[in-house]
Amino acid sequence: MRISDADRQRVADVLRDAAGEGRIDLDELEERLELTWQAKTYGELVPITLDLQAAGPVAPPAAAPVRRTPSGVPAVGHASSVAIMGDCKRRGVWHVPENHSAFSLMGSVVLDLREAILAGPHTQINASAIMGDVKIPVPAHMHVVVDGTPIMGDYGEAKDRVPAELGPDSPTVRVRGVALMGSVQVQRLPAPGTPRKYLGTY
Repeated sequence: MRISDADRQRVADVLRDAAGEGRIDLDELEERLELTWQAKTYGELVPITLDLQAAGPVAPPAAAPVRRTPSGVPAVGHASSVAIMGDCKRRGVWHVPENHSAFSLMGSVVLDLREAILAGPHTQINASAIMGDVKIPVPAHMHVVVDGTPIMGDYGEAKDRVPAELGPDSPTVRVRGVALMGSVQVQRLPAPGTPRKYLGTY
């Protein structure tokens, strides 16, 4: 039977949670995610998570817990991300402390939270841009509160590319700051590894 992108997404979520619990390493995670998005039938999809959960390889997780740090990821995260007439990009599996600052001056900062390991259920990001931009892609299960001030600029949430899948255990990220002749944008995007036609522009 042919599978849907929702089936692939559920398997991808299981794999990322398994990496967060240390049951697979980062190399295995990358390899299995590639197989997940290449799969076309349940026969190809089922073996990918057969050794990871007893409830069935394609069943969605009951909640969206804060992922624990997998092996190979430092326990201490970056306290800030700064770009001055340049670029600063944090992508993939990286550790986010409970308070993180992002600042762009005539530059560009990308804080990709789709595979990030959060230090706790509540995270605050102080993001400001002066004649630059800060882009924050977030996953479907993350609750985001944006409370910023635009001054001749733009501060807010861009149109979601995937529907929100929020639950009582969804982590919350609050984004606040100022955009002066610049832009700070939060956008809900598909998971990394999703076929290109479904990806956003970040």
